[in-house]
Amino acid sequence: MDTSAPVPVDVATWPRRQHFEHYLRASPCTYAMTVELDATAFVDALRRSARKTYVAQVWALATVVNRHDEFRMCLTSEGGPAVWPTVHPAFTVFHPERETFSCVWTPYDADFGTFHDAAAAVLAEHGRSAEFFPQGAPPPNAFDVSSLPWTSFTGFTLNIRDGWSHLAPIFTLGRYVERDGRVLLPLAVQVHHAAADGFHTARLVDELRELMADPSWVD
Repeated sequence: MDTSAPVPVDVATWPRRQHFEHYLRASPCTYAMTVELDATAFVDALRRSARKTYVAQVWALATVVNRHDEFRMCLTSEGGPAVWPTVHPAFTVFHPERETFSCVWTPYDADFGTFHDAAAAVLAEHGRSAEFFPQGAPPPNAFDVSSLPWTSFTGFTLNIRDGWSHLAPIFTLGRYVERDGRVLLPLAVQVHHAAADGFHTARLVDELRELMADPSWVD
């Protein structure tokens, strides 16, 4: 697992320096965007595969997140912007018998097969854990993914008290919806405006759509 320290941003040459300062300190601001992803080809590929759907969803999110500095951001001890070399997904696993969940995590790997096997093993080991964090606290360079497979949604927002220093994105997946012969996946993205603007989030969503439209990586 990559445990390298975050790299401070050179604010003297950073195009978003003023935006970062404004949305972190002058007017602290987060925003949420909910979209529907066309997952038709993605679902078809997984039906022909032994791979786990949830793990594939998490890997796809981690892949597009790791492409962009703005979604790997954190704060230094002095409060300045920095970028992790790699971030790792922390994701929920539901316990139906207790109606609770645990939060687990797996080191990101650009190879889906390698990541899938590691994540599947984590889910198998901790799928019945009574602990909230059965592996201990996630690493500082983790970002959160949760799933609501019981319902679809067209809007979802998290209200995080005193969370203005949390620059990592937060993702929430919904239940698949079938419409006009297509399979759609609701996705909510919570973003700190100091780290990323709407342009950056829209680009991330478009790249996620591309991954799902060509799921050759599933095999």
